[in-house]
Amino acid sequence: MVLDQLTGVCPASAPESVTLPGALGRVLAHPILADRDIPSLARSVRDGFAVRSAETPGRLRLAGEVRAGEPALLPLPPGSAIEIMTGAPLPEGADAVVMVEHTTRDDTHVIVPAATPGLNFNPQASEASAGAVLLPAGERLSYPGIALCASVGAANIAVHPKPRVAILATGDEVVPFDQTPLPHQVRNSNTLSLATQVTLAGGIPIVLPTAPDRLDETRALIEQGLESDLLLLSGGVSAGKYDVVELALQQLGAQFFFDRVAIQPGQPLVFGRARDTFFFGLPGNPASTMVCFEIFARAALDRLAGRPHAPLPFTRASLEHPFSHRPGLTRFLPARLHPNGHSVARISWTGSSDVPAIAQANCFLVAQPDTPEYHAGDLIDILFLER
Repeated sequence: MVLDQLTGVCPASAPESVTLPGALGRVLAHPILADRDIPSLARSVRDGFAVRSAETPGRLRLAGEVRAGEPALLPLPPGSAIEIMTGAPLPEGADAVVMVEHTTRDDTHVIVPAATPGLNFNPQASEASAGAVLLPAGERLSYPGIALCASVGAANIAVHPKPRVAILATGDEVVPFDQTPLPHQVRNSNTLSLATQVTLAGGIPIVLPTAPDRLDETRALIEQGLESDLLLLSGGVSAGKYDVVELALQQLGAQFFFDRVAIQPGQPLVFGRARDTFFFGLPGNPASTMVCFEIFARAALDRLAGRPHAPLPFTRASLEHPFSHRPGLTRFLPARLHPNGHSVARISWTGSSDVPAIAQANCFLVAQPDTPEYHAGDLIDILFLER
């Protein structure tokens, strides 16, 4: 449903240009095209000898040498071989490269085994033709993408602006993380975790002061947050007497798309739009906040960043130990994927406020609402935590 409501969401500002060294993690506003054939001519992929396959096996006269970085000036004469280095252009007339370790040579000749056409070289344009789309618009640049841009001379890249994401924690019990809380208070970890998740997702976090459980002050801070591209609120969206976030949003003319989801942790999740800005009212417990951001809010951030199709990092792994859960809700349970990438173990935890357990996890098990029992060896969905 979130994605249905986000269909019309697009970046708020026009594309901007960044230099390639500063483009890591940015989202392409325009596709990257091949500026020429790749490779631009046939190139050897081995050190060896360029030959005509029809003249192998046999003893061939050495007719010269071609190195990487220089043109193949000499065509291959009949009955001859040309010594060639990895990356060097294939001489005209050659249709195979025999690896040097498979040959025997003296000063004037080389003995080569049988070769087949196309052996050990990449034909011109075998990787891409000039003008081909190498990276589509909407792609987030990783280090291979940076290398690709460099290889086609894309020194300046048109990218979407990073979305500005306002983060507003709520609650009288919340104190700054660098203060010593009283027994009835908690340090503000949600603001930092959300800011980190926003940064990892390609946004710019804008942390607002914590909103107390008072309507007027909460409404004023929400109004400030709505000046950003996306607003994330943490806490104050349950049914408690002092949960004033939804009322404050109503007073600001908010349109609500839903206020509850069938997952745990994270059932009391509010999603809507006010003053042309989408907002999420995330539950206040840390695990709920983290899970709801990854599953729901990240989709909005992706679209605002210019990524209309960015699937969540789900995979499957084999359970190391059995467990059961009450059916009816999809549950996200902290777990640790084994370094072998095939097996996963659930981490014991006391609930969605158990930050020490979450910090040990590198993924969440996804327990389906219609599957109350899981056995050792069962395959189960897992959601990776991006770090």
